[in-house]
Amino acid sequence: MSKESRRREALIYHAKPQPGKIKIVPTKRYSTQRDLALAYSPGVAEPCLEIEKNTENVYKYTTKGNLVAVITNGTAVLGLGDIGPEAAKPVMEGKGLLFKIFADIDGIDIELNTKDVDKFIETVKTIAPTFGGINLEDIKAPEAFEIERRLKEELDIPVMHDDQHGTAIISAAALLNALELTEKKIDEVRIVISGAGAAAVSCTRLYKAFGASSENIVMLDSKGVIRSDRDNLSVEKKEFATDRKIDTLDEAMVDADVFIGLSIADIVSPEMLKSMAADPIVFAMANPDPEIAYDLAMDTREDIIMATGRSDHPNQVNNVLGFPFIFRGALDVRATKINEEMKMAAVKALAELAKEPVPEQVNIAYGETKLTFGREYIIPKPFDPRLIAAVPPAVAKAAIESGVAKSPITDWERYEEELLQRLGNDNKIVRLLHNRAKTDPKRIVFAEGDQLDVLKAAQIVHDEGIAEPILLGNREVIVELMQEIEFDADVTIIDTKNDDQNPTKIKYAKKYWQTRKRHGVTFYDAEKKMRERNYFAAMMVVEGDADGVISGYARAYPTVFRPMIELIGKAPGVTKVAAMNVMITERGPMFLADTSINIDPSAKELAKIAQMTSQATKLFGVDPVIAMLSYANFGSSKDPRATKVGEAVSYLHRHYPEIVVDGEVQSDFALNKDMLKAKFPFAKIAGKNVNTLIFPNLDAANITYKLMKELNKSDSIGPILLGMNKPVHILQLGAGVEEIVNMAAVAVVDAQEKEKRQK
Repeated sequence: MSKESRRREALIYHAKPQPGKIKIVPTKRYSTQRDLALAYSPGVAEPCLEIEKNTENVYKYTTKGNLVAVITNGTAVLGLGDIGPEAAKPVMEGKGLLFKIFADIDGIDIELNTKDVDKFIETVKTIAPTFGGINLEDIKAPEAFEIERRLKEELDIPVMHDDQHGTAIISAAALLNALELTEKKIDEVRIVISGAGAAAVSCTRLYKAFGASSENIVMLDSKGVIRSDRDNLSVEKKEFATDRKIDTLDEAMVDADVFIGLSIADIVSPEMLKSMAADPIVFAMANPDPEIAYDLAMDTREDIIMATGRSDHPNQVNNVLGFPFIFRGALDVRATKINEEMKMAAVKALAELAKEPVPEQVNIAYGETKLTFGREYIIPKPFDPRLIAAVPPAVAKAAIESGVAKSPITDWERYEEELLQRLGNDNKIVRLLHNRAKTDPKRIVFAEGDQLDVLKAAQIVHDEGIAEPILLGNREVIVELMQEIEFDADVTIIDTKNDDQNPTKIKYAKKYWQTRKRHGVTFYDAEKKMRERNYFAAMMVVEGDADGVISGYARAYPTVFRPMIELIGKAPGVTKVAAMNVMITERGPMFLADTSINIDPSAKELAKIAQMTSQATKLFGVDPVIAMLSYANFGSSKDPRATKVGEAVSYLHRHYPEIVVDGEVQSDFALNKDMLKAKFPFAKIAGKNVNTLIFPNLDAANITYKLMKELNKSDSIGPILLGMNKPVHILQLGAGVEEIVNMAAVAVVDAQEKEKRQK
């Protein structure tokens, strides 16, 4: 994607369909006059009076306990510098979004139009009663140090400048694990810190808290080594000034064990790396380009342990591993501050988590066979679902033990369960899907490449590295549309109707005729079929010229399905193809089947659909808990439409006892685990969070998923074809651009899995 295209895409993303990235959503009923009377006048007076009696009741009756202010004056925004409060607002909104999707915290951005430290502090203190915590962001040093110090002293809610402490906490966890792997002691290693800003100072202080020796630390700023004999040093720089008679980074790196880069790109040379001690630890964290390129560093030293701030290399030092979970733990015990004990607890929790067995969901997301603690995995991945159950409890316990918690937790098991339930509130599964596809992109045919929305999706798929698109359709139309949307990539375009002399087309026609000539198909018929893009697309996959197909945007489902099942066919051992939709709901992803193919499946067919759906959910890193739905519960009706579901369950229990499945059961019981456990405690799914629903017929499944999609505005991925011999996925008529992108990612992951099974 060109720079201008990327710029335009970013601007459209922030502007459409409505400006910004966050909004306020009511949490209480408001449909009746009674609801409104309780929400506002006169009912609202009652909680007001309770809070007046005891200010702490504000946590009981308002959102304060889950509300964090993300505050800046825009003086040090990302790599953009002093761009002002208004220009900083998109970044602060983004931080609010991250708070929500990773820790279910409501973040409200506040941009202050002042560079005066006293005014900034006074303003924050004045608005502090609104919030349960204050996240300071993108404030330049040295003002950032004083602002945070004074606010921590003068407020009784958690305050943290993430630019300082986020990087410190994550990198400290990585450093502890890297030192363990190299069998070095933190109080003995020689550390070079390139950079002297807020993050560098906070990192160094935290390393010292874990035992790093001042005598072994050399810090550099833009003028070189910060020496004790230099003039006009700030208070923070004096704290880390060295007595060593050296001036340059080259000199500092000689025999150093650790390099921490928080400065600018490409300032570390291969020669500097070679001068370091054995098993050097190099955290080059300048963004977007590190102090030394990852590949160059790895080629220079075989014994290096390397980390960067980038997501495209191992060991990413990413602040999102820290700040959402640190504030989560602090808010949940109503801590009056975030102290050193809490930060150190977060460090230890992150370091320990990296040593534990990695869930398959994380391996899948990052395209790994098995992530294990070692030189290329010293810190957890940002998509690790265990973070929310590991870091907040550690922070909360430290707050309690250090005496800053106003509301201590006593039932830790229940607390961890509540934390895990918060994971269902966002689209993590979509990010995981895309991330996995990017690890090994495949060639995906877009059979309707001359449709604008399909072409837009192909552009995103190409630019994001999800897949290599192949476009079928009218060549002139495709080229014109590509120019219109500035899709200037070199992609394959095939005009199946007009490229009659295309040798590939002739080859496909011969192959098709050979397989169908005893079924009344002439060579002329075969040539006609290869003019039809869905037949041509299917042949591309059959012949290995593509890895998967996406079609159905502009044609009815059966019309597209017919050539696919005729040419590609079912996978070995599969008797019935089915379709599954993934619905992204507030409680997490829900897998629904069969939503598109089988009108009235038999008991055995229902069982097979459930078994295939069970396998498919694991592609998304989810362990299935399956409810077989009916209008009846566990034999309460003898009608054949209900008993066939019970028979399917019996078949599954006999032949696939490892699958967590039960029924027949009504949908409300399936989705309410407490109600199900109370009434039917014998069920295999009793007390469990059901995430997969198998419907008794196509009517029920198709109507349900479309109602969910429209009434609840749930995002949908699908229908995903199950049981095909090759990756083929058929869109719903008129699917949106995002839906097409997601289906392309599904096709890539499907191709990856089928490729693995063939090896």
